[in-house]
Amino acid sequence: MDQANVYFKAMLLYSVLNQEEQTIKNVAFKFMDERSFMQALVRTIEGSIRGFVATKRQSEVPGLRRDITEHVKEQIDQILEEWGFHLQDLQMNDITFDDAIIRSMAQVVASNNLKAAAENEGQALLITKTKAAEADGNAIKIAAEAERQAAQLRGQGVALFREEVAKGMSMAAKEMQQANLDTSVILFSMWTEAIKHFSENSKGNVIFLDGSSEGMDKTMKQLMSLNKLMENKQMA
Repeated sequence: MDQANVYFKAMLLYSVLNQEEQTIKNVAFKFMDERSFMQALVRTIEGSIRGFVATKRQSEVPGLRRDITEHVKEQIDQILEEWGFHLQDLQMNDITFDDAIIRSMAQVVASNNLKAAAENEGQALLITKTKAAEADGNAIKIAAEAERQAAQLRGQGVALFREEVAKGMSMAAKEMQQANLDTSVILFSMWTEAIKHFSENSKGNVIFLDGSSEGMDKTMKQLMSLNKLMENKQMA
């Protein structure tokens, strides 16, 4: 149908139809000689193939080997019976095209393969990037959740520490009151212990302390105010 040249090689197996007299006469006298018989047989097969292939496109022909064989068998068998023969088997061994068509068909196949490979590579790249993005997102979520839990635990730890300090100071204040001692001494001792801790554990830091009596009086007033504030909170 698209004016492409197609070449066929066929194998034809035939035999005498039967031993009847008329059949033998047809075999012996239907043609002048064997060459004439073979020429007629070849031309008949070629004509049958041409009639079928002419309705098809070049790209369809390679997949129609069985259909071509069945079509030729149906027509040739009837003609051979008139000549005194019976068709045993017909095979289409080779179906080829012109070199230019074969090259173009190979180029089409190659381009389709390249297209499929590019599509597969693109899909693989998309899947890889998608999975990587999902993994990064999950890692960020996990890290954020871990940081949130760590911050929560740190906050709880600080709260518990403050709670224990308050309890300890409260118990110490009660004991001081029971002994008729000034509770501000507790704060003063905590302040001095804190300064001692700074000096023992610091690395190159400088701490400036006011050693005057006015500084001491100011510090004591601040501690007593803080102590009074804590007592009011406990009463509330």
